[in-house]
Amino acid sequence: MALEIIRLVSEVPASVEDVWDWHVRPGALERLLPPWEPIEVVERDEGVDEGRRTTVRLGLGPTALTWVSEHLAPEPGKSFSDVQVEGPFASWQHRHLFSAITRSTCEIEDRIDYELPFEPMGAFVAGRYLRERIERGIAYRHRVVSRDLSLHARTGLAPGRRIGITGSSGLVGAALTHVLSTGGHVPIALARPTSGEIHPGALEGLDAVVHLAGEPIAAGQWTRERRRRIRDSRVDGTRILSDLLAGLESPPPVLICASAIGFYGNRADEVLDEQATAGKGFLPSVVEEWEHAADSARNAGIRVVHSRFGVVIWPSGGALKKMLPTMRAGVGGRLGTGRQYWSWVSLDDVIGSTLHAISDDRLAGPVNVTAPRPATNREFTAVLADVLDRPAIVPVPPFALRAAMGAMADELLLASARVIPGKLSDTGYEFCEPDLESALRHMLGRY
Repeated sequence: MALEIIRLVSEVPASVEDVWDWHVRPGALERLLPPWEPIEVVERDEGVDEGRRTTVRLGLGPTALTWVSEHLAPEPGKSFSDVQVEGPFASWQHRHLFSAITRSTCEIEDRIDYELPFEPMGAFVAGRYLRERIERGIAYRHRVVSRDLSLHARTGLAPGRRIGITGSSGLVGAALTHVLSTGGHVPIALARPTSGEIHPGALEGLDAVVHLAGEPIAAGQWTRERRRRIRDSRVDGTRILSDLLAGLESPPPVLICASAIGFYGNRADEVLDEQATAGKGFLPSVVEEWEHAADSARNAGIRVVHSRFGVVIWPSGGALKKMLPTMRAGVGGRLGTGRQYWSWVSLDDVIGSTLHAISDDRLAGPVNVTAPRPATNREFTAVLADVLDRPAIVPVPPFALRAAMGAMADELLLASARVIPGKLSDTGYEFCEPDLESALRHMLGRY
């Protein structure tokens, strides 16, 4: 069998000790898995000590494969390796090597040696495709390591911060948990406030609380019952949590509450910063109540930040996940006229801005969490099609959206909100992905 070798070397702006620590902490594997790949972690032993195993599922449905890897004896601070025990390759060994360049820079190297099954037919059928797929994944890993370590250095939070998170199993909550863990912090999953299961003792002495829990807004048509659940989960949940925090002997100094740019409503091409007034409709009214529900925490002296999230884009969740199947099939296109502004933000910048808000005392009240350059739906669709190398020629007319989604179509997909991140920019936040094309290429592995 022919041995294939893939090797990638990158320089990271962090010490070799910090790079090593990042890799061996909980959450590192989840941060390194390419988000465009259908991979699910089934079982895992934490750490990189000899004999520790990880089991993942590759693919979807009945064709999914199980891959079991096992770590070999590591050289702490220098290298660790894993080999395939069970999986799709005839053989596989992945070595991770680290060496200091200076006291504050490090070289990381990924070297993969593998053999394909059913040679020589395996190489003929899938050799080039698999090699390119592996190379894309390794390039993504190097970018994530560099990006995460740079983020932790900029925020300057000393390791060991204890941060409570509601909604920790959701798209944002899970990613935040992994970034905090790899940065040496202690994320603590909190129950939904509306469940009545949060004990005040679990909140004492936390360094911050990030409140993300709430009924999904786009999970179904806005019937009267769904509108009630959307409102109550956000307004009542925030009020309950704020009251609990306000009554603590040692409350956290900061509460980050998820909010939404739905506050602004449908505003055509008006440029909207945090000074803009509320719009009209169901979402603006919910967001107003939602943000006021934190008043008890604010009045108790806790710094409260309302993170008004834009359209969060990530391949495994939200709007982008729903768009990808039709776009990949070449039958996607703009929604309605396409002239409505979609104020998007990458998941990495949602996480980065959250750490920035925790660490920067200048931030309080509403904070727009959107990329600096909003795009119209037409522009967004065109860029995505270009990144995927597919046409975007099948528009979806407004009546079809309204027939499928009801009033939700008008407020979520056809409404226009040209939102800019005024406070983040003013406080010096450095965006991971300020540009739409580079953001999509990174998270879809289209380098």
